[in-house]
Amino acid sequence: METMRQHKTGILCGLLLLTIAAALLSMSFGSTYLPISEILKVLTGGGSGSSYNIIMYARLPRMLAALVCGCALAVGGVIIQGVLGNPLAGPNIIGVNSGAGLGAILCSAFLPASVIAVPIAAFFGALGACTLVYTLARKTGASRMTLILAGVAISSILSAAIDGVSILFPEAALGANAFMVGRLAGVTTKALAVPAVLTILATVAALALSYELDLLTLGDEVAQSVGLSTKLTRGILLTLAAILCGAAVSFAGLVGFVGLMVPHAARFLVGNQHKYLILASMLMGALLVTVCDLLGRVLFTPYELPVGILLSILGGPFFLWLLFHQRGGRRP
Repeated sequence: METMRQHKTGILCGLLLLTIAAALLSMSFGSTYLPISEILKVLTGGGSGSSYNIIMYARLPRMLAALVCGCALAVGGVIIQGVLGNPLAGPNIIGVNSGAGLGAILCSAFLPASVIAVPIAAFFGALGACTLVYTLARKTGASRMTLILAGVAISSILSAAIDGVSILFPEAALGANAFMVGRLAGVTTKALAVPAVLTILATVAALALSYELDLLTLGDEVAQSVGLSTKLTRGILLTLAAILCGAAVSFAGLVGFVGLMVPHAARFLVGNQHKYLILASMLMGALLVTVCDLLGRVLFTPYELPVGILLSILGGPFFLWLLFHQRGGRRP
């Protein structure tokens, strides 16, 4: 038991080091190369001139945005898969991201000057989508595949609503293309502040409820036998998932597949215990989005490929593999 705990702790430390390395490389490479020594100098209070401006006003906010986005979507995916008991579920697959996106774009249409209101609106949109999918699952007793198909239909409807709002309110549609594919370029520390705080708080709360999430995955009868209120716990956890997904979508747009892919990779490394699974997913999500954002900037210079497109290229085949894997009766 102690050996297993040490093994998982070692994996988490390794992921943390990889994430830090990816963050430094993300600030180093771009249209202008900056040595890591210069970056560390600026971050520790030194440096000046063009290097300082590039790091502090462009690359540092973007790197932080990638970390927050990856963490939020990955932990949100862990919660959604645990609550629904469905490894095929992910924030973008079942419409949670689209719900958050609809809330965000409606807020941009009616409250264009409010930065704080966008994450709140995205949260309510994500919560509405979460509640709708969970209600469908509870009321109909739908199979895993039926639930996913229903989620895809809900996601399509919400995406159509986003397009409709973009047409009816052209002001809100500024940057709509970048929003739909998911992009981190141009994110400011001001826009990132509230989502980052919400992500930290919701992740800490999810960790505090990791034992309860373990019980839920064993089934309602087992959870209730130890005195757990399954309805209340699921409601709290879905709210946390909505906060996380809404926070990410509010500044990054509809970044997909992080919440689907990362929890599966994390389970392979640290197992199913949610205390370790949430921590591993948090780090792996941050690492994945940071690396994909970096690759999107450097692989196609002078052009830039949005991070959401790269993640969809990776996530689409993964979802198809997972879909056929589940149909074959084998668990990932």
